[in-house]
Amino acid sequence: MKYDYLIVGAGIYGAVFARVMTDAGKKVLVIDKRDHIAGNIYTESVEGINVHKYGAHIFHTNNKKVWDFLNKYAEFNRYTNSPVANYKGELYSLPFNMYTFNKMWGVVTPQEAAAKIEAQRKEAGITEPKNLEEQAISLVGTDIYEKLIKGYTMKQWGRPCTELPSFIIKRLPVRLTFDNNYFNALYQGIPMGGYTAMVERLLEGIEVRLGVDYLLERDSYEGVAAKTVYTGAIDGFFDYSLGYLEYRSVRFETEVLDTDNFQGNAVVNYTDSETPFTRIIEHKFFEFGTQEKTVISREYSSEWKFGDEPYYPVNDEKNGKLYESYVELSKTVPNVIFGGRLGEYKYYDMDVVVDKALSMAEAEING
Repeated sequence: MKYDYLIVGAGIYGAVFARVMTDAGKKVLVIDKRDHIAGNIYTESVEGINVHKYGAHIFHTNNKKVWDFLNKYAEFNRYTNSPVANYKGELYSLPFNMYTFNKMWGVVTPQEAAAKIEAQRKEAGITEPKNLEEQAISLVGTDIYEKLIKGYTMKQWGRPCTELPSFIIKRLPVRLTFDNNYFNALYQGIPMGGYTAMVERLLEGIEVRLGVDYLLERDSYEGVAAKTVYTGAIDGFFDYSLGYLEYRSVRFETEVLDTDNFQGNAVVNYTDSETPFTRIIEHKFFEFGTQEKTVISREYSSEWKFGDEPYYPVNDEKNGKLYESYVELSKTVPNVIFGGRLGEYKYYDMDVVVDKALSMAEAEING
């Protein structure tokens, strides 16, 4: 065998795993079906602006080990995620904080805001939230749910909020302060020069082959490595033999505009149900750009179908059971490691993906 590891996917999981194993003296080969590295965090330069081609990716973590590791391959700027919600021309602060509550209700103190939320929760009669709608109302009240959550969430998931599990929204930040920092993580920012440059440094000196669809060319890679690290969709690896796992996909409409400032913020969410897209990204503001032009992307959420790019796993009970069946099936291929969002069928933030890749690499090294 020519390689110790065949790594399928040059995204963040594959790149981190490849780097650690290479530094440990292992021989690795990385392949990817796309014509570029970096997976969904790929950024490309347009008008001197690093455009997040597959949607906005904002790095944030409280994990110092992950932060220290990535800072060997990138210098991060001080970007802080402070999205704006646009409801039919009314602008509100995200995360939900005192600016939001003041605009919505005219309240001035945290006590007034808390009393308003509690009154609306009681009026709705919610004690134990059973779905996303009830969870949202118990967190922020009926008014904010109706204007800033309901329409956006239905567009994002293609399902009524009453049919979505409550855990989807449990991590929603709600603050009785004027703090506009959405993530409130200890470490956050955007790699200066874009994510692609960071992944290039991670893969430096490592053999990478692009434009290779492993599932179509599996026979030609049979036996080239002692182990395979697979970061694609786990059901695809097994030819969907047990059925298709469900995902939400995203379509992007990106355009260059002859203005230096379109919306004044990197992220603006459109929370009414009538606007067909979920949000507009203005890429230059991720890196405090001063270019004369700007690049924006409108994001349209859609149900995944074969041939689309899978983005968000639909982690409901039905898909959870199907995924567990694939996990059992994966035990029949002991020399294959399934990793990343698609390989593990979970919506992971980037820092979790990096942490899991580091942990898996350490486990392999330590045997």
